[in-house]
Amino acid sequence: MLPARKKRRDPRLGAGAVCKESRLATVRIAVSPWARPLDRGQERAIKRDAVLRAAAQLFNEFGYHETSLAMVAERLQVTKPTLYYYIKNKEEILFECVRLGLELLRSAIADAAASGGTALDKLKAAMHEYAMIVTRDFGMCLIRVGEDPLAPTGRKKLRFLKAELDHEFRALIEQGIAEGSLAPCDPKLAAFTLAGALSWIGRWYDPQGPLSAEQVARDSTAVLMNGLTPRRSSRTRSLR
Repeated sequence: MLPARKKRRDPRLGAGAVCKESRLATVRIAVSPWARPLDRGQERAIKRDAVLRAAAQLFNEFGYHETSLAMVAERLQVTKPTLYYYIKNKEEILFECVRLGLELLRSAIADAAASGGTALDKLKAAMHEYAMIVTRDFGMCLIRVGEDPLAPTGRKKLRFLKAELDHEFRALIEQGIAEGSLAPCDPKLAAFTLAGALSWIGRWYDPQGPLSAEQVARDSTAVLMNGLTPRRSSRTRSLR
């Protein structure tokens, strides 16, 4: 097990290496997993997730190119060489953060598709979860940073996952049109429009702002599903 974070030398770093406190260490991640004992079987997975999550937060706040591994280490209150027990480099971190964001979205849509109710109900549930995910660390990193800084091989893998995500979203819309719960439209265009609008939440949402993620997800889904024009009551329509 790795040593708890303290102001002392790390024996792995050699003479003169000292872990220092930083302002980054106190932001967002309140307690580093290095600061408490862990079950050995869960230790690596928990600490690797902490590395990815801290990096995603920093990418979202400062941008990919302005974030260094030293900043990630500071936020976790560990030494920079400690990070290499869990990741190879910054590019691998970004790949994993974006991949996790895509997997979260894909799972949310798949879960909604497998739930009960009409295709309209499933689509609403999928949209709500989509909006929630892009307000969180990995989903926000997917939207704010994405795969563009990666090498071509990494970009290709992630774009394949994006294509699968789009296909599942589009399938829900096609089901809704077939059952009559959604108006006839171009499913591909509709899927792009909905995903684009929901994804943009990840760029402007502020966790410290006046609206909770739940409020944003609920109200954004309602606007996209119901539109902005007022709807006439059935009584009004019948009198025309």
